[in-house]
Amino acid sequence: MSDRQKIISLVCPGAPITRAVADKVTQTAQHRFGERVQLNFSDQCFETDGHFAGGDASRSAAFTSAANDPQSDAVWFAKGGYGACRLDDKLWRNLNENARRKTYLGYSDTGVLLGRLYREGIGKPVHGPMAIDIERDNGDRAIIRALEFLMNEHDSSSIEPAPNTEAPTAAFNITVLAHMLTSPAMPDLTDHVVLLEDVGEYLYRTDRAMSAIVTSPMIAGAAGIRLGRLSQIPENDRPFGASGEEIVQYWCARAGLSYLGRADIGHDSDNKIVPFGNANSS
Repeated sequence: MSDRQKIISLVCPGAPITRAVADKVTQTAQHRFGERVQLNFSDQCFETDGHFAGGDASRSAAFTSAANDPQSDAVWFAKGGYGACRLDDKLWRNLNENARRKTYLGYSDTGVLLGRLYREGIGKPVHGPMAIDIERDNGDRAIIRALEFLMNEHDSSSIEPAPNTEAPTAAFNITVLAHMLTSPAMPDLTDHVVLLEDVGEYLYRTDRAMSAIVTSPMIAGAAGIRLGRLSQIPENDRPFGASGEEIVQYWCARAGLSYLGRADIGHDSDNKIVPFGNANSS
């Protein structure tokens, strides 16, 4: 374990957080790690512009600044919430060598950025807890899990492995991935084990999204799909007739993709860490 203090930059590519959330996360970090970690919340995290944590230009500038900062070791997305896909496409040409050595951690809507980083070969994108998870039941566990990974002080139990340890991994929210498929954010997931989760979606919408995902040429050569948790599923006016897992199994079978079982990821405090690429990387 290195004695050097780790500096972690936090930004909000979509929706804002409150200073109270930032204070709770900082207190949790200090209690667990003391002076070994410094969390730098961008002021942009607390801006509001309608739904968003500041306008598109503000959020784009905050992400670029955090990524290019020579002092920070990682960029930790503080919250999801729609908005990551609206960042300025030109920012990708402005990321420097500092951006290429960083770890980027988040999930849900920030999967758009994780996917683009992976496609561009920039840094190390990782699916895992965000600062806003402090608000969940047992949220401190999610915060500590995320920080232990960023501090390189985690154990293997915090990583959600692929069944085949040789296969690279990637993880996404189902709805976000379905909207990414034809965008510049979509990486080639050939030979990858793809882990999927979702929250707050009717089962027919999950079915619709899976029909698009499994037919994408960027997914067609995947090693297989694992399903995380589908939480807070609304009740439709009539039952769909299949469970979330049955939906994913159906579309995998129809597309000739391997269904590899369940995964320990989702919109909750038990959300495990999934590094993009080699599932055993740290």
